[in-house]
Amino acid sequence: MTRATRAVIDLAAFRHNLQISRQAAPHSKQLAIIKAHAYGHGMIHAAQALDEADGFGVAILEEAIALREAGISKPIILLEGFASAADLNLIRGYRLDCVIHHVSQVEILEQASGTPIPVWLKIDTGMHRLGFPPHQANEMYQRLMSCPAVQKPLRLMTHFANADDPDDNTTEQQIKTFYESFDFDAENGADCDCSLANSAGILGWPASHAQWVRPGIMLYGVTPFMHGTGKDYSLQPVMTLQAELIAVNRFNKGDAIGYGGSWICPEEMPIGVVAIGYGDGYPRHAQSGTPVLVNGQRCQIVGRVSMDMVTVDLRNQPNAEVGDEVILWGNGLPVEEVASSAGTIAYELLCGVTNRVRFEYINQV
Repeated sequence: MTRATRAVIDLAAFRHNLQISRQAAPHSKQLAIIKAHAYGHGMIHAAQALDEADGFGVAILEEAIALREAGISKPIILLEGFASAADLNLIRGYRLDCVIHHVSQVEILEQASGTPIPVWLKIDTGMHRLGFPPHQANEMYQRLMSCPAVQKPLRLMTHFANADDPDDNTTEQQIKTFYESFDFDAENGADCDCSLANSAGILGWPASHAQWVRPGIMLYGVTPFMHGTGKDYSLQPVMTLQAELIAVNRFNKGDAIGYGGSWICPEEMPIGVVAIGYGDGYPRHAQSGTPVLVNGQRCQIVGRVSMDMVTVDLRNQPNAEVGDEVILWGNGLPVEEVASSAGTIAYELLCGVTNRVRFEYINQV
C-alpha cells in the first residue's frame, strides 16, 4: 500500500500571494525569492506558478542553473553572488545577476574579462551578515563602475534585520542609513534601481519599497512578522501537509504513550497513530499539545514524535477510523501555530519536509 503522507502544494495560492505583494507595493517590481527549493515547496513549480513576477532570487548557482534548464527566462539573481572566478563563465552562460557583498568578489571582477555581468551592490546597513559597511559604499560603487566586467548601471541592495517586529525602529534606521551611504535624497530616492524590502518590509514599511521588492515567506502564505498568521494579511497557505491514521487504539487511565512514556493517559481514551514523523520532516521537538486536524477537528499530539509516526489524542474525534485524514499544517491549521507549539519558526518546518513525502501540485494553469 502506498503511504498516504503527502504535501499538497496549491499553485493558485502562490499566484494569490504574489498579488498581495503587488497590492502592497504597486510601484515596485517583484523579485520572488524561491531559494532552498522554494522554501521546501518545489522550486521549478514555484517559478512556473509565479510567472508574473519580474524576476527570481536564489541563494546558489546550482539553483539558478536548474531554473534556466527548466526554461525559466526571467532575471535570476544570485543572492550570495559567486564564490570564485571559475563561476563567471557559468554566470554569463546562464545570464545571471550577481549580488556583490565582499571585496574578494570585487577583486575577481576587476581581473575578469568577457561579457559584462549585471551586478547588485549590497550594503550592510545593520544586518551584519553580508555587505559592505556604509563608509565603503561609495568606494565599492566607483570600483565596480570602473570595471569592464560589470554591466552598467549598477543596482543597490540591503537586507533588514528586525523588520519582523513592527515596534522596532531598527528598520527605519536601516532605510535612512542605506540612502545616506550614497548621498541619496531620502525623499526622492536613488537615481538607480534599489532593493530594500523583504516580505516584512513590503507589508510593514512602505518607505522601503523602492524600485524592487523581494517577497519571500509571504509568497508561501506565512506572516513575516513575529506574531499572527498569514491570514491576517489575506495570504493563503501554499503547502498543506497531510497524512492518515494507520491505527486507532483504546488505552486505560495511567497508560504511558510512546518512547519514554512521557505522556500518561488521564482517562480511558482513544489514541490515533499518524503516518508521519521526523523522518518526513515533522519536528521531533513538537511537544504534547501541538495541534493537528483529524477530519477537520482539532486534536493534539501526545508523547514523543517518532521517526515515522506521531500519536494523537482522539477524544475530540472519538469516531475516527483508520484511513481518516490528518492535517499537520496548512488549510485550516496555520503552520505558524504549529511552529510556535514546536518552539521553532515556520521557515524551518516548510524547508524541512523530506523527500519521503509525496508532493502533489494542484491548480496548475
